[in-house]
This record gives sequence, C-alpha cells and structure tokens, in this order.
Amino acid sequence: MKIIIALIAIFAFFTISTSAQKKDSAALNTVVEKLKLAMIDANKVELENLTSEHLSYGHSDGHVDDKKSFVEEIVSGKSDFVSINLTEQTIDIIKNTAIVRHKLDAVITEENQIKEVHLLVLLV
Repeated sequence: MKIIIALIAIFAFFTISTSAQKKDSAALNTVVEKLKLAMIDANKVELENLTSEHLSYGHSDGHVDDKKSFVEEIVSGKSDFVSINLTEQTIDIIKNTAIVRHKLDAVITEENQIKEVHLLVLLV
C-alpha cells in the first residue's frame, strides 16, 4: 500500500511539474513573439521593456552590443527589420533560468540595401 501511495505521489509531482513548465514555456513564447514584433516595429518602449540591462548581443564580426546600442540600432533605423520569421524554437527551463533557441530568418534594410539575415539565436 505504501508503494502505491508513493507512486501516486511521484506521478502527481511530475504531472504538476510538467504542467507548470508548459505554462512557463507558453508565457516565454509570448514574450519572444512580443520581442520579434517590437524589433519589426522599432518600438523603443517595448524593446527596452523586453530586454535585460545585462543584454549582450554578439555579432559574427566580433562587435558586441549592449542594451542601449541594441535598441538604438533598431529604433534609429540603422537595422530596419522588415520581417522576421522564427522557426525550430525550443524552450528549456531549469529552475529560474530559461534557454530559448531558434532559427531567425529576416529581411532587413541596412544602409539603403535590402538584405536577408539567417541566424541561430540563443536567448537566456
């Protein structure tokens, strides 16, 4: 009888834990979508609200943006996102840390030229 009660308790714990993680993943997915739209709309308020003061965005050329320069490049139109498509997204939650990975395919306008961007992105 004690074994059956223990098994039920373990099953209930994993069911509750999985349900909570699904809710957290759905909430994170919503935030990622808001960030994508803020980048397309060059919405300064949303970009500032959705990004961390500790933002560190490394480019393939070695340049690293902080929050201020990341937001400024988008808001100023230096990097004008025309469209962004996110695919292959995964969300892993470990205690209080979330790791979001996705493939970003975008059309941007830089220096009056339309360019395509294809990136693998890691958000923490």
